[in-house]
Amino acid sequence: MGGHQLFLSLGGNLGNKSKIFPETQDLIREQIGEILKISSPYESKAWGFQSRHLFLNQVIKVETCLSPFEVLINIRFIENHFGRTRKQGKYLSRKMDIDLLFYDNVIIRTEELTIPHPLLAERKFVLIPFMEIEPDFFHPLLKKNIRDICRDCQDCSIIAKKSPVN
Repeated sequence: MGGHQLFLSLGGNLGNKSKIFPETQDLIREQIGEILKISSPYESKAWGFQSRHLFLNQVIKVETCLSPFEVLINIRFIENHFGRTRKQGKYLSRKMDIDLLFYDNVIIRTEELTIPHPLLAERKFVLIPFMEIEPDFFHPLLKKNIRDICRDCQDCSIIAKKSPVN
């Protein structure tokens, strides 16, 4: 292994989450790299659309030797494994969604990949689990750590810590 540290957000609201989340982590170990830290799972209502199914979310820290674009390709492979379909500009219920939040302190702005994740600061369901594992991680664009970003977040969603699924 080596070198690059990245943070991924895992989220899903369909299927057997107690099987899907550990299986996702196994696929991340196989396809992306060594998992260094895993937050507790957190439950919340859907964000950006209506769904009667609650979401489960986790943030994980991974060490990889892959490039950001190779990581993205493997994320899509893992999401497709769980039947994920993407519709441009539309949020949908799904078994597994994986977002690449940070890759070292790299800033990338392309059509297919934006790092840091552009909506991170608006999403308590990502910030709260992130804060659990790495509150002092410094956002290279916002020039604040995760703790301060979470404190300043305007999202009023209720995020409930659950017992671990792994």
